[in-house]
Formats: sequence, C-alpha cells, structure tokens
Amino acid sequence: MATHLRQSLRDFEAKFRAEIRADRVRRHEIHERAETRIRVRRLDRQHRHGTLRFAMLVLLLIATAVVVTVAMFETLYIVMG
Repeated sequence: MATHLRQSLRDFEAKFRAEIRADRVRRHEIHERAETRIRVRRLDRQHRHGTLRFAMLVLLLIATAVVVTVAMFETLYIVMG
C-alpha cells in the first residue's frame, strides 16, 4: 500500500511538473503572439500616418503652385496694364 501511495504521489508530482512546463510554454506563446500583434499594429499605424502626410504634402505643393501662378499672372496684369 505504501509503495502504491508513493507511486501515485510521484505520478502526481510528475504530472504537476509537466503541467507547469506546458503552462510556461503557453504563456510564452501568448506573449509572443501579443508582441507580434503590437508590432503589426504599430507598423500599420505608421504606414497610414505616412500616407496621410504624403497626401498632405502633395496637396500643399499643388496649392503653392496654384497660388504662385495666380500671383504671377496678377502681377503681370498690373505691370502690363
């Protein structure tokens, strides 16, 4: 009876250690997946903001060209007029 009790206690401890190892592996995998999601979200946000900044830059350059062209022709009209 005592050897059977020791054997079941050893089995219980071995299963407990195995469960602890499995839990550590699961936590590590969950942590890695979370880090990957964070990295992907950050890159996506940077890409969106970069695209928005580029679009604003293009619009600003076009607006500047339009304003300079209008000012140049008005000045030419005043000088020639």
